[in-house]
Amino acid sequence: MPVADDITADFLVEARELADRLGEELVGLEHSPTDPELLNAVFRAFHTIKGGAGFLDLGPLVETCHAVEEAFGAVRAGQRPADAELFDGAQASLDHVQAMLDALAAGEPLPPAPGELVASILAWAAGSGPAQAAPAPTDAVAAFATAEGDITDDEFEALLDQLQGGGTAAPAQAPPSVAAPQPPAPAAGPARAPAARPAAPAPAREAEAAEQTLRIEARRLDAIVNLVGELVLARNRLKTLREARRDESLGRAVTALDAITSRLQGAVMKTRMQPIGRAFSRFPKLARDVARSLDKQVELKVVGAESELDRTLVDALGDPLVHLVRNAIDHGIESPQARVAAGKPAQGEVVLAARQEGDHIAIEISDDGAGINPDGLRAKAVEKGLMSAEAAARLSTDDALQIIFMAGFSTKAQVTDISGRGVGMDVVQQRIRELNGRVTIQSTPGKGSRFLIRLPLTLAILPALMTASDERVFALPLAGVQEVIPYRPDAMRYIDGREVLDQRSGPTPMVFLREWLGDGARRDTGHVVLLNTAEGRIGLVVDEVRGREEVVIKPLPRSLRGLAGHAGATLTGDGRLAVILDADAIARRD
Repeated sequence: MPVADDITADFLVEARELADRLGEELVGLEHSPTDPELLNAVFRAFHTIKGGAGFLDLGPLVETCHAVEEAFGAVRAGQRPADAELFDGAQASLDHVQAMLDALAAGEPLPPAPGELVASILAWAAGSGPAQAAPAPTDAVAAFATAEGDITDDEFEALLDQLQGGGTAAPAQAPPSVAAPQPPAPAAGPARAPAARPAAPAPAREAEAAEQTLRIEARRLDAIVNLVGELVLARNRLKTLREARRDESLGRAVTALDAITSRLQGAVMKTRMQPIGRAFSRFPKLARDVARSLDKQVELKVVGAESELDRTLVDALGDPLVHLVRNAIDHGIESPQARVAAGKPAQGEVVLAARQEGDHIAIEISDDGAGINPDGLRAKAVEKGLMSAEAAARLSTDDALQIIFMAGFSTKAQVTDISGRGVGMDVVQQRIRELNGRVTIQSTPGKGSRFLIRLPLTLAILPALMTASDERVFALPLAGVQEVIPYRPDAMRYIDGREVLDQRSGPTPMVFLREWLGDGARRDTGHVVLLNTAEGRIGLVVDEVRGREEVVIKPLPRSLRGLAGHAGATLTGDGRLAVILDADAIARRD
């Protein structure tokens, strides 16, 4: 790869990280406009992107970032208070910055931001001229001069800009209306450098930490993960041989290899793990934009952004979460007038939370809005011809909530840019299924709704329950397994000609794996694996349960591709092929 391409690629990585954080930081600064840390972070991000874009001669990107930088420089100088006009312009500019970065990544010409947008931001910044009375200093201004009189990193960057003709609005010293504190008398001991003398921009320990960080291409990590997967398969094979040979020396060696392989697997998996906050960072800006377009007042709270998830899953979660957050604001949160009339605060709340649960992660999107009316869903499904009135009436409350995942379903009477087209929630469910996850709904009319997504921490190696039917081995993703009980014909009863297990939570329909596979009639022995599926809970009756095992997901052989209920394949400890079953497809087909 040419050097220029390498520089552009490095710039894109850094600029996108900064742009992703900017959306969240701008929303935070809008709520706390005098927060010096947020103000400096926003200014520095636009300044850094502008600097890299200037080096690469990306004129439209430089122009857009410079305008916003000038505006926030005026705020940092205490010459203008941050207001709604500034934040609207900054958010719009960020949209164009992200579009330009996407174009650069695709090798396309950069689409410039509208001239009137850039001009309006520069005009806003120019309103801070000397003829205007300077407002009272903000905390950000006070932060520019430290008690010791040392120059700050931001001041040093601004000084360099001025020396190089950069022309940023950040002053190299406190504004004229603010008296900079005098440095204290020097204490006995070594002489100190004069006040305002340029200092090193970063402490030595930060430089050392940066040197210890290595950026690696994702494909190289993927190759290592694949090799570890093969090692896990070989480990499983040796464990099977250990049980068969009963050799003490072999047993000790395999036990040691098992421990080392597990540690290596964990270490390699951690290299692919990223904080889910990377996927969450876009949502404060998204929530702000959607709420403003609907004339609603909404606060988005993010909890557990430090929870880690496989990089592949972080990337894949973006679109499903966008749909769920948009729907929470559009369908869930009421207008300020309706909320006040219902005795609620005018501002609604949406919570985006993540937490780790063993080898899975739970992601929750909840709101304190109007909730979901099951009767309304039933009526709408009948009206749209998605089901008969009789079938809708038989649905339980939980089953009725699942209607929103039906393709073509929408409760919106009018199509908008945000919703009402009958697509979205069915796509969410399908995408979560593809990631070996589950999404469930809880809702209370008048109080709000809660969507809960459970996903494995990684897609490379899957915890599974190994089962067998007529000596054929099948793997069931452990995420959907609720319980395993012995199959007892006398504990079953029949409803509408179908065998069900009567439980406190209601009857659970039985699916016999042998019959489903076409391998023959059911038997009176075996085990029932209780599974949670998108279609409801089912009991899968298998001949044998062999226990829990970590399996490496492989593509299906050509002869099995496209078959319903077959999600993938893996190799067992004895080297045989085992099919990974899709419980959702089994429940739908039965």
